[in-house]
Amino acid sequence: MCGICGVFDFKGNLVQKELVERMSSVMHHRGPDGSGHYVCGEIALGHRRLSIIDLEGGSQPITNEDDTLYVVFNGEIYNFVELREELIKHGHVFKTRSDTEVILHAYEEWGLECASYFNGIFAFAIWDHKSKRLVLARDHLGVKPLYYSIVGNRLLFGSEIKALLAEANCPREVDLSALSQLFSLRYVPSPKTLFSEILKLPPAHLMVVNRDGIQIQRYWHWKPQPRRDLDEEVLVEIYQDLVEDAVRLQMRSDVPVGLFLSSGVDSGALLALMNQHASGPVHTFTIGFEDGEHSNETDDAREMAHQFGADHTDRIIGPKDYETYYERYLQDLEEPVGNETAAAFYFVSLLASSKVKVALAGQGADEPWAGYHRYVGARLSEAYSKVPAFLTNGVMRPLVQRFSKNEKLRRAVVSLAEPDILSRFVKIYSFYDSDMKSQLFLPWLAQHVSVNGLEARESLKRLQSDVAEFDALTQMAYIDTRANLPDDLLMVADKTAMANSLEARVPYLDYRIIEFAETLPPQMKLRGLHGKYLHKKAIEKWLPRKVVYRKKKGFANPIDAWLRTQMRRYVGDCLLSENAAVGRYFDRHYIKKLVDDHEAGRQNYLRHIYLLVSFELWHQQFIRA
Repeated sequence: MCGICGVFDFKGNLVQKELVERMSSVMHHRGPDGSGHYVCGEIALGHRRLSIIDLEGGSQPITNEDDTLYVVFNGEIYNFVELREELIKHGHVFKTRSDTEVILHAYEEWGLECASYFNGIFAFAIWDHKSKRLVLARDHLGVKPLYYSIVGNRLLFGSEIKALLAEANCPREVDLSALSQLFSLRYVPSPKTLFSEILKLPPAHLMVVNRDGIQIQRYWHWKPQPRRDLDEEVLVEIYQDLVEDAVRLQMRSDVPVGLFLSSGVDSGALLALMNQHASGPVHTFTIGFEDGEHSNETDDAREMAHQFGADHTDRIIGPKDYETYYERYLQDLEEPVGNETAAAFYFVSLLASSKVKVALAGQGADEPWAGYHRYVGARLSEAYSKVPAFLTNGVMRPLVQRFSKNEKLRRAVVSLAEPDILSRFVKIYSFYDSDMKSQLFLPWLAQHVSVNGLEARESLKRLQSDVAEFDALTQMAYIDTRANLPDDLLMVADKTAMANSLEARVPYLDYRIIEFAETLPPQMKLRGLHGKYLHKKAIEKWLPRKVVYRKKKGFANPIDAWLRTQMRRYVGDCLLSENAAVGRYFDRHYIKKLVDDHEAGRQNYLRHIYLLVSFELWHQQFIRA
C-alpha cells in the first residue's frame, strides 16, 4: 500500500523533479516508510512507500533488467507468488521478492493484457522507455483510487487529488454536472469528480498515454453469465472454497495483518478464516459510540474476538471526536459523499494503526449478494409498477410524503412507480427528490443542471447497458458493485485508512468471487425479504447460526441525535452562516427549513443535512483555497 504520482509532457518538454517531489510529499501519510522518484525528459514518477511485502528490497520505482521499464505501484498483487513462478518459467529474472517487480515482468510478457492476470487491489504506472508511452491501470473493482488531469501540455496523475493540486495551475472549480450527480446519487460516479478538470480512471480500465494523446480501454470484460447447474450444496462448497482462498491470499504480508471486526456475519467469517492462517492471535478492532447503546457492536464483537482468541481493541467515539475530525475530514476524503457513517472508518483505522499496518475488512459482501433493503424494492418494482397509477401516485405517494418521517419509505414510493429502470435506480438513491432539488437549487444552478437526476442517469448508463437483458435486482447489484462501491464506500475506506498509514484489504471483492456471485439467479441472493441467502448458507461452516442470522447493525451511530443536540451549533455555523459556501449554490431559506424541521422532529433530514455539510467542508478545504 503506497501512494503514486507522476507527470507526462505531451510536447516532450523536460519535467522538473521539484514538481513530482511536491506531489509525492503531500501524500506522505500513504507511505511514511520511504519515497522514490524517477525523472527523465518528458516523464516523472513519484512514490511513497508503506512497507508490507519485501521490506528490504521493495523500494520504488523498480526497473527491469535493461532499465527500459519503470514502475510505481499502489496496492497489492495477491497472486504475485504464483505469477512470479510462471514468469520465471518464461525466462524472466527477478532481483527482488516484491509483488511490484511482478508487474514489470508481466507487462514484458503479456503487454497491456497484464492487468487481467492480477488478483489484487492496485493502481500502477509503467513508463515504457522504448515505446515512449505511459501505462496506467486500476484494479477490477476500483479498491485503489487513481486520479488524473490534463493541465496545459501535461498529464498529471496520482493516488490522491491533493497530489494533482500540488501543481499550481491545476484548476479548482466545481463541476456542475458532477454536483447534480452528487445530489442524486450521494457520490460522484467515475470518471468524474466534483473538480471540473480532475477525473478518475474507472475500475477495470487502463490508460495508454503518449505524445499523440490518451487512450482509455477496459481490460476486465466480464459480464454476468447465468449458471445452469444450480445444485445448492455444490454452489455453497464452491463459494466456501473461493472465500477461503481469497483470505489465504490476502493474508500474505511481511507484517502482521489485523481485522476490522463488527458483530456481523461478514467480518466474523473473516476472523474464523484468518485464525486458521495466522501464526498468532489476530489483532481485531471495533469502535462504538457515545449514546449508541442500542446500536453499538462493541460487546458482541468483543465476545466474538474472545471466541477465536483474538487480541481485541475497542474504543468509544463521541461528538467531540467528530467535531475535531471534521476540521480535516474532507481534506482526507477529497470527494464529498452523503454517507453519514463515513467518518467512522477513520476512527477504526486510527485504532488499528496503533498495532498493525494491514487490516482486512468485511466490505463488499452486500452489493453482489443483495444485502440492502433497496434490493427488496428492486425485486418488488415489477409488481408495483402494475398497480394502477391512481393508487400509487394518487393515494399512496401523497400519504407517505405528507405523513411519514421515514426517509427510506419516502424514496421507495417515489422510485417504485417509475417505469424506466435506470431512472428508478436513481430515485432509489436520491434522498433529494426532484421536488426538493427544485427548491434547493438556486435559479442559476437549475438553469445549468437538471433536478430530475438526468446527469446521474446518464453516468450509470454505460454500466446498465452491460446487463440490460437481466432482471432489475441483477442490474442494480451489478451497477452498485461497480459504481456505489468504488466511488463511495471503497473510496472512503481507502482515504480514511491511508490517512492513518494503514492498508485496508477486502477479501469479498476478490474478482473471482464477484464473477461467481453474478452467475447466480436472484433467488440465490434474495430469498423472500432476506438478502445474502447463499452467502450466509456458506458462512454457517465457520460461525454459529445465531451469529450468521443476527440482525445487521453495520456502522450504525447516533450522529442523528448528536446533530440535534451536542453538534447542533456546529451544523448551524457550518450551513447557516453568511460565509457558508452552500449559499452560493443553494437556497439559504430552504436549507434553514431543512435544519429546523429536522431539529424539531417534524421530518428526518439527517442524510440531507449531512450531504450539505460534506459539500460545505469540501468547498472550504479546496475551492476557497
